[in-house]
Amino acid sequence: MGKLIAGVQMYTLRDYCKTVNDTAETLKKVREMGYKVVQVSGMEEPKDVKELKKLLDDNGLYPCSTHTGYERIVKDTETVIEEHMILGCETIICPGLPVELRNRDGYLKVAEEFSKVMEKIKGSGLTLGYHNHGIELQRYGEKTGLEILLDNCDGLEAEIDTYWVQYGGGDPAEWIEKFSGRCSQLHFKDMGMINNQQVMPPIGEGNLNWERIIKKAKKAGAKYCLVEMDTPTIDAFESLKRSLEFLTSMGLKV
Repeated sequence: MGKLIAGVQMYTLRDYCKTVNDTAETLKKVREMGYKVVQVSGMEEPKDVKELKKLLDDNGLYPCSTHTGYERIVKDTETVIEEHMILGCETIICPGLPVELRNRDGYLKVAEEFSKVMEKIKGSGLTLGYHNHGIELQRYGEKTGLEILLDNCDGLEAEIDTYWVQYGGGDPAEWIEKFSGRCSQLHFKDMGMINNQQVMPPIGEGNLNWERIIKKAKKAGAKYCLVEMDTPTIDAFESLKRSLEFLTSMGLKV
């Protein structure tokens, strides 16, 4: 069992990455919190990959992966690969699918399209992954959409999102175990309740069983555990800070 590294899914801080200066300041704050790893997602500026790489380097941050749209991955594969090589990422992750593909036939089509570009992506030393929301846990006969996609595309990784698995009626630890060896990167996101509404509090302040999730993540060979709150219940920076304090107390590294 390897060590787990806590990182930041930058989508959490998207409202603070709308200009180059804002992004530079935000990355500085992320590093000052103690994080060293980020996932590139939801950042409006800088649009130039080399400029973004410089900002990351200036702040001592490593981009382990990105969230890159499905259409770009399958239709502009070489450019996507080139961008990831410039950034120094390990993984290209598809964050979800267009509405028309969120069904059994759609998942089979996506598996086929991903399979076509897989050799090129792997040949560049990169990994391709898929990030789930709740909708992929809808069943089509005996299998969920996520299982159909993963079972029909060799080499595709699962970036299991703990909140969305729970939202879809699944057990996050069990789903991490299900794709053991195929989930090097995970989204760590807690689920809590405020006024009978499901919310995303700092990690460790909700109701997910983190001791069990972390144990299964280690066993499954996960490497990066990326903290995310789509809609934080408190200040986003404070939420990330408290999450890191909790995760390091549980043995995660930075």
